[in-house]
Amino acid sequence: MKTILAALVAGLAAGVIAASHAKLPAPAPKSDAEKKAEADKATAAKDKDAKDLAKAQDKAVANYKRHAASMSGKKK
Repeated sequence: MKTILAALVAGLAAGVIAASHAKLPAPAPKSDAEKKAEADKATAAKDKDAKDLAKAQDKAVANYKRHAASMSGKKK
């Protein structure tokens, strides 16, 4: 039993050592078309986020205006 356990520990140690020294290859450089597509995608996402923010702000202002009169009234 101890022999099996020692073999498993040795194998695990060898695997950890091998994994720690392994290196991934460098990613391939992006072409101009890929860079442009990525920039366009980021711009579209930024525009969508700005539109969603403006919509949420408009909704909050409308809600405030609707309920402002009841909040400023006398407290009972």
